[in-house]
Amino acid sequence: MMVNLPDFIQYQGSKRNLAEHILQFFPKKLNRLVEPFAGTAAISVATAASQMTQSFWLNDLNKPLIELLELSIEKPDEIANFYLELWNEQHTNSVAHYFEVRSKFNETHDPRLFLYLLTRCVKGSIRYNSQGLFNQSPDKRRKGTRPETMRKNIAGVSSFLKGKCKFTSLDYREVLEQVQEDDFIYMDPPYQGVCGNRDSRYLSGINFDDFVLALEQLNRKGCAFAISYDGKLGDKAFGKILPKSLNLERIQIEVGRSSQSTLLGKKETTIESLYLSPTLSKILINTKAIYNFSYIDNRPKQLTLLEKHGEFAAATR
Repeated sequence: MMVNLPDFIQYQGSKRNLAEHILQFFPKKLNRLVEPFAGTAAISVATAASQMTQSFWLNDLNKPLIELLELSIEKPDEIANFYLELWNEQHTNSVAHYFEVRSKFNETHDPRLFLYLLTRCVKGSIRYNSQGLFNQSPDKRRKGTRPETMRKNIAGVSSFLKGKCKFTSLDYREVLEQVQEDDFIYMDPPYQGVCGNRDSRYLSGINFDDFVLALEQLNRKGCAFAISYDGKLGDKAFGKILPKSLNLERIQIEVGRSSQSTLLGKKETTIESLYLSPTLSKILINTKAIYNFSYIDNRPKQLTLLEKHGEFAAATR
């Protein structure tokens, strides 16, 4: 069981808390892990901590974010020192300081400034306006991660990934065109149902039909991949279910009760889907690496069996 994985960026949608469950459906040894939608690379950190591979390709269309990852992994002391200085500057008027840093970031796109903004912004949520400018507001209740904690967490991430990564900021389709047959690909694109064709985390959208076409091409190449995609909050579904024509196995992971719903007096549970490619399913069956459940309840000490279907289900009974 994975505990206390280092995490230096508060980032909405991070799979850090689900990593140990997602990794149960990865092959035990990987040639290279490719993340076309890397975000804060939570799954790569978890994979490195589990010693499943020593090679990673981290890609994200958000260029300052991938530059921040590269700087933090390869030059942890440099970014930690810069953060310390910037954090100390805020104490006279932290809100005014935040807006000053935000304006400077929108002018320069300096990834070092981006780190500070991510620690101070509301819910760790990246938001851009239609002009592509970062426009998220500061959380006025806090001043961000303390520098000593930030330094420790950056060093932790660096210790797992330094010298092992390729960093790019490409459209995900360019990445998928370049992957090799022996790569393992994990994808966590934005929910189509939440963002429409334009996701505010990106400067362009993720089109559902284009994404399905890219997955069809991966299947033809025989690539092994897993996708975190659609989900539910209570009775409300987010994102279109990927088509059956792709022959993917769909695992549903119960994340737990939504904190936002709890604040509103509702008892709603969040469920996220994990899709396994046909090649990955065959690997797991052949290595007997898959356990007899297709639905994971993320609350402690509880695993729940959900309906199974197809060849993969029959082989795991």
